[in-house]
Amino acid sequence: MHLQNLFTESEYAVRYERGQFKSGYCVLHDRKIIVINRFFDEKGKIESFLDILSQVNLQENLLSERSRQFLRVVEKDYLSRNLVA
Repeated sequence: MHLQNLFTESEYAVRYERGQFKSGYCVLHDRKIIVINRFFDEKGKIESFLDILSQVNLQENLLSERSRQFLRVVEKDYLSRNLVA
């Protein structure tokens, strides 16, 4: 999953676990850990990653060129659309 790669390349640990998260995920900023409800379907996981992406500052200098290009597309197409809505 490309979205997950953005976080792992930026030194976030991504885990899928059972939990009672109001939003379906939890971000431990100090430890750079993302926990997503393992019972989510693919769409739920994608939506969680997109929500998290708008909350964290990824270190683009750690991303591969392919991931940087993907991040730009996501920011342009998804994040900008949701900020306007």
